[in-house]
Amino acid sequence: MFNKNHIFALPPGCDFPAEVVRGLTQRLADQPPEAMARVTLYLNTARMLRRVETLFAASEPRFLPKLRLVTDLVADPLLALPQPIPPLRRRLQLAELIAKLLDSQPDLAPRSALYDLADSLALLMDEIQGEGVQPEAIATLDVSNHSKHWERTQAFLRIIAPVFAETLDKEALQRQAVLRLSHRWSVAPPMDPIIIAGSTGSRGTTALLMQAVAKLPQGALIWPGYDFSTPPAVWQAMEDALTAEDHPQYRFRHLMDLLDIPAHAVHPWTSASPPNANRNSLISLSLRPAPVTDQWLIEGPNLPDLQVATAEIALVQAPTQRIEALAIAMILREAAQNGTKAALISPDRNLTRQVTAALDRWALLPDDSAGRPLALSAPGRFLRHIAGLFGERLTADRLLTVLKHPLTASGDARGNHLRHTRDLELKLRRKGPAFPQAADLLAWAAAQKDPEAVTWASFFAPALTNLDIVQEAPLTEHVSRHRLLAESIARGLDPEGSGGLWAKEAGAEALKLMETLAAEAPHGGSFTAAAYRDLFESLVHQGEVREATQAHPNIMIWGTLEARVQGAELLILGGLNDGIWPSLPAADPWLNRKMRKDAALLLPERQIGLSAHDYQQAIAAPQVVLTRALRNAEAETVPSRWLNRLTNLMQGLPQRNGPQALQDMLKRGDDWLALTTALEDPPKALLCDPRLQPAKRPAPQPPVTARPDRLSLTRIETLIRDPFAIYAQYILGLRPLDPLHQSPNARDRGIIVHEVLERFVKLRPETETKPQARARLLQIAQQVLAEETPFPSARTLWLAKLERAADHFLTQDSKLGGTALAVETQGALQLGELPFTLFGTPDRIDRLPDGKLHLIDYKTGTPPSADKQKQFAKQLLLAAVMADKGGFADLGPSEVDQISYIGLNAAKSVEDTPITEQIIDEHWEKLIALISRYLRRSTGYSARRALFESRFAGSYDHLSRYGEWQMSDRAEPQPVGPEDAP
Repeated sequence: MFNKNHIFALPPGCDFPAEVVRGLTQRLADQPPEAMARVTLYLNTARMLRRVETLFAASEPRFLPKLRLVTDLVADPLLALPQPIPPLRRRLQLAELIAKLLDSQPDLAPRSALYDLADSLALLMDEIQGEGVQPEAIATLDVSNHSKHWERTQAFLRIIAPVFAETLDKEALQRQAVLRLSHRWSVAPPMDPIIIAGSTGSRGTTALLMQAVAKLPQGALIWPGYDFSTPPAVWQAMEDALTAEDHPQYRFRHLMDLLDIPAHAVHPWTSASPPNANRNSLISLSLRPAPVTDQWLIEGPNLPDLQVATAEIALVQAPTQRIEALAIAMILREAAQNGTKAALISPDRNLTRQVTAALDRWALLPDDSAGRPLALSAPGRFLRHIAGLFGERLTADRLLTVLKHPLTASGDARGNHLRHTRDLELKLRRKGPAFPQAADLLAWAAAQKDPEAVTWASFFAPALTNLDIVQEAPLTEHVSRHRLLAESIARGLDPEGSGGLWAKEAGAEALKLMETLAAEAPHGGSFTAAAYRDLFESLVHQGEVREATQAHPNIMIWGTLEARVQGAELLILGGLNDGIWPSLPAADPWLNRKMRKDAALLLPERQIGLSAHDYQQAIAAPQVVLTRALRNAEAETVPSRWLNRLTNLMQGLPQRNGPQALQDMLKRGDDWLALTTALEDPPKALLCDPRLQPAKRPAPQPPVTARPDRLSLTRIETLIRDPFAIYAQYILGLRPLDPLHQSPNARDRGIIVHEVLERFVKLRPETETKPQARARLLQIAQQVLAEETPFPSARTLWLAKLERAADHFLTQDSKLGGTALAVETQGALQLGELPFTLFGTPDRIDRLPDGKLHLIDYKTGTPPSADKQKQFAKQLLLAAVMADKGGFADLGPSEVDQISYIGLNAAKSVEDTPITEQIIDEHWEKLIALISRYLRRSTGYSARRALFESRFAGSYDHLSRYGEWQMSDRAEPQPVGPEDAP
């Protein structure tokens, strides 16, 4: 079958699997049918193997060759190799060793990185075994010019490397399999054809197998994406891996060195030509390694007309990744409509998920080769939530996250479960507590009218509380507890089963993960709850789910490796930004770049070179769309180095119409962006529809009978600044819920401070010195904080702030010599003949020695200035009006001497305002006028009427549709509700 030639290749852009099948069929055309069955064809990926099987099945009936994967030699029964150690077991063993290292040297890395370190070390060990590197190579590395960090890691590797030198890891067994095959073939070379197709020999073991096959009488290699037009000088320039390994053709140069053949010894496998040879020449020149890019000046003018070479390329430069995803989706939609086979190739999984979501609007489901991350599936998220409960104090948001998950109580009682969960959420949002316990859930259930609530709470309360007491335990206990709790919560009140937790493909994959973890747990030692969470998070993020779906036959999403599979007429290369394609080399905590080179391990540039090779093959497709986003979520992006080289080369070749060709590519991309804009924007006819017009600034005019007939002192300021909030709260009956994730805020601190000061004033001894008063104040603060604040950090911080403000408070407390008459006592005042009552509770009212009153309000923030008090902050001024007119029943009508806002903040500011009869009369009249105006139907409750700052976020801004209108817009009053009764 093969005479002198054993090394073959196909150029970029050819349908590699189809040409492999065609070439093999042509070579055996004059052979008997059984000749094909004697061929052994090794392929590099399972997807390539499936495609080859499909191509053979689609042709005329014939025997098939023996199809194998180069990565599965261990499974060959003739080699009699033992089963490899499961990868999880190896990582658990490594984690124990690394844990001891971190115990002795905690500055190396945080404990939370333990399993990421174990994973990276396992990959390093695989690489050491796969590349055939001896442990002595690590031990003899020269680290004299490196930091202490590398010395310590080398010492650690020197200790453990011999332990794993003779292990049963898959990579070690794979190398043993290659060595046994090579020995067997050297003793008795097989006469039947053996072919390796699709591999570039990027791993040492694979390259070793390729060397053995190339020496066989009927052995052959078929390389994908080989650039036959590469000049000899360029091949010669790729001698040094440090400077050339990121070039797309470097792997072939490396194989040539291993096989001891020149570049001209590589022959075409078939007579197939690339779809666009001129474009391939352009791309090849743009990807020349850095030391010889001066050849652009020499070879560039010899390129063909670039407008012709790039006629089937579009360049989409979208403003954001969302627009990029939508443009890609529209391109794929058109391909589906026209019957064109199209594929998106991108290493950016966020982009591919956005494209999949965008295609859903047209009910198009792409065939995604990567599947879906297990961590983002429903069972994966559920198991992550359950694992997150162990060792942590249960918060309201964690509780509701678990209760509201679609897999919780996913049996027959799901409907009642959701109803109880909704009612419980309203209670937790309105009244707390922030850290619910079993007693809180049971007390809430007992207060419900529905008797089933008690049964429901009796099941979930014990299951979801006291999980924070989980201590260090063997890994087997953690896994068992995790699974039992997950199945119990998923089952709910059903008598048996596990609900829908293990259902469908995602559930089966999650169950497989838990069973694998349980099987290997005896090798894991003891774990804290936090360590178990870290381990599980690491494992679940490595899992993938491939669901059986009715994907569109002509729309695919591939990883970059699938560029070798080809078979699509249109390829979209998405996410062409530096850091994405190519991705940044992963940080290696064990060996730096020079240490890797000295140990004969793979350099970080290897992955960049492989990605460049994938790019070179993908961009050679018949039709190509290149896409990138000009900006990500954080900042402007940098175009991929390959795209940057291509555009720079084209711009520098005006004699070959390079600049015009680049403009044409951008124009074709802009056409897609224009369609995307048109898709997002409504048609002009719809813009005239009054139902789609932006909302006007509201000023609803409800009936007078529906308007509030009483307001507190603090709500008068709201009525002045944002009347719409009064309308929403008191007329519509809407009150904002607290956030799901409760955290200490300024309001909570104000409540605590007022409670502390109230107790301090009420319990004041008659004879108390200032130092004694200070000590008593701080003692009360500690007691109140312990009782009322469930957040330890807030208790510490707020106590420190009170301690700093204590002397200031005590100075203000005694400066006028007043006696506290009322603390947090509510008063009320009828506004003359108006059907309206003003009520409120000043923080403190003191009787001064001259019999007048001193009204005090404590502020944990900045006290309102005199100007603010005059216009808006009328709380104490109106309280003075109430006191003057007998609004506080226990005091009777009393003259007010002054009001004081005392700041307990870092500035320790005070705002004192003397009160005169003129001030009382003025604010009484203004209050009467204000309330009278709002007791008329013609007065509307304007939204955001006079806010102190426009950026102030109101609780009802979404209801007023703020954003559709601006602060400069005039409010438009509109009657709402029925007419007032005569």
